[in-house]
Amino acid sequence: MKLVFATHNQNKFKEIESLLPSHIELLSLNDIGCEEDIEETGDTIDENAIIKAEYVRNHYGYDCFADDTGLEVDSLAGAPGVYSARYAGEKKDDNANVEKLLSQMEKKEDRTARFKTVIALNLKRNENLFTGVCEGTILKDRRGENGFGYDPVFLPKGYEKSFAEMDLNEKSKISHRARAFRELIEYLSR
Repeated sequence: MKLVFATHNQNKFKEIESLLPSHIELLSLNDIGCEEDIEETGDTIDENAIIKAEYVRNHYGYDCFADDTGLEVDSLAGAPGVYSARYAGEKKDDNANVEKLLSQMEKKEDRTARFKTVIALNLKRNENLFTGVCEGTILKDRRGENGFGYDPVFLPKGYEKSFAEMDLNEKSKISHRARAFRELIEYLSR
């Protein structure tokens, strides 16, 4: 089965590709010739995932799935949330996003947060949503060199390592994206 993952983010692509069963051939947007940046105009993480999956289906005709992820920080009323990738501006600069988050968290006692991923699967105009959540806290300083985005400042609940201190295999066992993806795989296996 061929399935398009509607992303240009190679870090996300590798993370998901490592979880796939062998009977599914994963294609990226680059593989299907989609070079445009699909606008995420939704007000929620769910809406953004649906928008991207529908775009690929409508413009390229492939069975596909798209995800959207947000970091929700309790003491920031759920921010950055749906704006996680563009928190510090339209450039989608991971470093600037983390700096802004750390600055806004500087005097906060409550550092609880969660990563939430929603995957929209679009198969022959039939859509399904799969959600994964990973609870944790925001660290006061960056730790680790792996991963991307907010990984250096996110400490998953029950762990001593930030996501950026974990290798891909370790992170893939507990991450929000892996949890949502396991739901997707279970669905596709039925």
